[in-house]
Amino acid sequence: MSERTFSIIKPDAVRKGVTAAILAQIEEAGFKIVAIKRASISRAQAEGFYAVHAGKPFFAGLTEFMSSGPIFPMVLEKENAIADLRKLMGATNPAQAEEGTIRKKYAESIGENAIHGSDGEETATFEIGYFFAGIELK
Repeated sequence: MSERTFSIIKPDAVRKGVTAAILAQIEEAGFKIVAIKRASISRAQAEGFYAVHAGKPFFAGLTEFMSSGPIFPMVLEKENAIADLRKLMGATNPAQAEEGTIRKKYAESIGENAIHGSDGEETATFEIGYFFAGIELK
């Protein structure tokens, strides 16, 4: 059964010019890109998106970083999309990520780690709705 998940190519990867390479790796892994757009978000919008982390030590740095440049939010679909994307992305810390994963290839640090992916169905539903209206998700 097909499942949808949400992902963002983060500002560090966009700045480095590796957006197309990341998208190619996602498609090669069997994901269908249901929706994608280029966006820039304000600090307040980043705070709303990451509200679940409010009060944590990394929150201010994360929201500042995510609002520092263009991003590519997207909705992806395939069987086991959430788990498969998490595996494809690699560990949050690129130094601990497996060879061949997106973060191993393109991330610089835990804070600037190239890509975001939903960690569960409930999160994916919220995150998809945060960036995409129903009409964009045919």
